[in-house]
Amino acid sequence: MPGSSFEDFLNTREQAAKAYVRGDGGRLDALVAHEGDASFHGPGGDTVVGAEKVAARYRKDAQAFKPNGTTHLEVIQQGHDGDVGFWTGFQIATAQIADMPRAVEMRLRVTELFRRIDGEWRLIHRHADMPAK
Repeated sequence: MPGSSFEDFLNTREQAAKAYVRGDGGRLDALVAHEGDASFHGPGGDTVVGAEKVAARYRKDAQAFKPNGTTHLEVIQQGHDGDVGFWTGFQIATAQIADMPRAVEMRLRVTELFRRIDGEWRLIHRHADMPAK
């Protein structure tokens, strides 16, 4: 997406999230860094470091989702300066994962960081966790 605005990219990012919770990790895989530095602080408390390791984790995790998932992003803040961008807020989803008998509602606090690499925005960091009730 060379030349697209950061806001257009965030719309593409949300579409990738919608596909992901239906078990399709391909759209997200096209947006993540595959070389260099990247990190993921997962909702279960673990951390993955290294671009290809993070990308592989996203691909693996996407396969656990059933095709009936829905999601949207509630953005509190977003911005970019030069080749670095971010958004922070909530990801609201209804998703069925692995052996779950039915879809459940989830509300994740999320911060994502992006870097423009070779003219295209790439996801380089995601922190997602469940807020305290």
